[in-house]
Amino acid sequence: MIKKWPSKKQWRHFWTVLNKKEKIVFSVLLGLFLTSFIVLCFDNYYYNTTIIPTKGGTHIEGVIGQPRFINPIYANSDADRDLSTLIFSGLMKFDENLNIISDLAEKYEIDKNGNIYTFYLKENLKWQDGEPITIDDVIFTIQTIQNPNFKSPLQANWVGVNIEKVDNLTIKFILRKPYIAFLENSTVGILPQHIWKDVPAENFAFESYNLDPIGSGPFKIKNIKERSNQISSITLKQNSLYYGKKPNISEIKFLFFKNEEDLIKAAKKNDVNGISLSSPVEINKDWENHLLSLPRYFAVFFNLESSDISKDNNIRLALNYATDKKAINQKIVDSPILPEIYGFDLPEKTYEFDLEKAKELLSKSGYKNNNGILEKTTSKELAFSFKSRLAKGSESKEVTELQKCLGGEVSGYFGAQTEQLVKDFQKEHGLDPLGFVGTGTRKALNDFCFEKTDEITKLSITLITVNQPKMIEVAEMLKEQWKKIGVELIIESHPLFQLEQDFIKPRNYDALLFGEVLGAIPDPFPFWHSSQKNDPGLNLSVYENAKVDKYLEENRKALDLETRLEQLNLFQNKLIEGVPAVFLYSPDFVYATSQNLKGVEVNKITDPSKRFIGIEDWYIKTKRIWK
Repeated sequence: MIKKWPSKKQWRHFWTVLNKKEKIVFSVLLGLFLTSFIVLCFDNYYYNTTIIPTKGGTHIEGVIGQPRFINPIYANSDADRDLSTLIFSGLMKFDENLNIISDLAEKYEIDKNGNIYTFYLKENLKWQDGEPITIDDVIFTIQTIQNPNFKSPLQANWVGVNIEKVDNLTIKFILRKPYIAFLENSTVGILPQHIWKDVPAENFAFESYNLDPIGSGPFKIKNIKERSNQISSITLKQNSLYYGKKPNISEIKFLFFKNEEDLIKAAKKNDVNGISLSSPVEINKDWENHLLSLPRYFAVFFNLESSDISKDNNIRLALNYATDKKAINQKIVDSPILPEIYGFDLPEKTYEFDLEKAKELLSKSGYKNNNGILEKTTSKELAFSFKSRLAKGSESKEVTELQKCLGGEVSGYFGAQTEQLVKDFQKEHGLDPLGFVGTGTRKALNDFCFEKTDEITKLSITLITVNQPKMIEVAEMLKEQWKKIGVELIIESHPLFQLEQDFIKPRNYDALLFGEVLGAIPDPFPFWHSSQKNDPGLNLSVYENAKVDKYLEENRKALDLETRLEQLNLFQNKLIEGVPAVFLYSPDFVYATSQNLKGVEVNKITDPSKRFIGIEDWYIKTKRIWK
């Protein structure tokens, strides 16, 4: 029997029996076979596997400023709020679309009248040091905020709210009046009572736990590094006792910078992976800008009680028509409730850019062009004029002024000499020389004795704003635009603290370029209700309208969305009709990240720290698994 397949011994001599050409052909064919086999294997692997996030990696966040209060009841700077958001949890929290969802609370209920909110805690919650979280912690936190001795900036949110403990997992908040936006207050971070309960109010702001906190959020402090008496970095690590979904990222390192310029330099050197910017900046091809909707807007607020100019409806209308909002190169705003963000109807009335319409309105108010600046001439009332019948025997101040005008002895007594002077005056002016001062003579004397002056009012407005580059840029743009209709705009810029203390609180301005921030649930009450005209209210236009007040009050207490939509639409249309401001723009919040950070899906935020919404789904490392 003949073997068709070579034996092992014969295979050993395979290479020696081939000539040179056969060896080359065989080597090429073998190489092609092995390459094809490997490619097929890889294709099969990639086709039948998928990439998924995996645990691990350190995210480096660049932040401007220094942390001072990593404490949710005090956090006032961006650095403080960023760290507090990651370390602490509230009863509720926001999702990526600004919906308010459960966090420490398992669920909540609102009674039918809308003024009792009941929250039920999840079971077996732990602080980062292992102690149990109970309703007592919630009560302690809110009562601390409410206590004026602790000077929490959140105190106004909890005025008039009574607290009732039902059991260790249940609490009721009882409001004096229904307030649908109260649910947003429940997102405040909760403090551990066992850490803070023995700290007196006067020491609360100086306690070391403000920089080395114990919270219940997804991350906790790992280490803090200082350089030249400044905190240079804070590293957070995962909280192993966190009750929610554990983040993919193992650590987050915060680096602190003095200004945006230094922040961008660090990004270009890849020293950081994420930074917040005032406007989009092209860092390099490895970075991406996320534009997040933020419910804030900027406007010029007219103080309706400060001057004749700001009180003039035609002037305010003209300035609206004279403003080319498109030139600001931001999202245009025509309403203070931001319909595009909240999904409301657009206002019925908007003021489109129209210089001729603006000039027409100013003309109606009596202003005329004088070398490019509008002026209005008004007759100035005389400081003194003759108003009484004066005759021989009269004695008064008017007689004194008469004698000063006509000459002769100034005695204040109408005698024979004064009588003759009056007759002479009457002859000169074509009047009957009767010698006493009646109606016709009084008019002639007023015209003769007192020079009438006209008062010229220049259409000049002083605009107050904060001394930040973007604010000054917008103010200068308005100055050039309004100059085209003859309005002189004088710009004054001040540091934010001075602006708030010297101008906003006392309402010491004619016009103010400033921003206002709404919440997840739109509540314009603090900004436009007549009860908020004075500090600490935020009605910057000192605006008052009974119908607007009613719409705002109805919106606050309505539990159903349809009613709130109706009231807010009525509010915006009535308010815009009264032109208390020039609504300008609503800038996006810019969050820039390098390509190695993935999973950032947040769309809307209420403040910059909320860019970390959904951080549990962010990731740096990946792996492949079979489908």
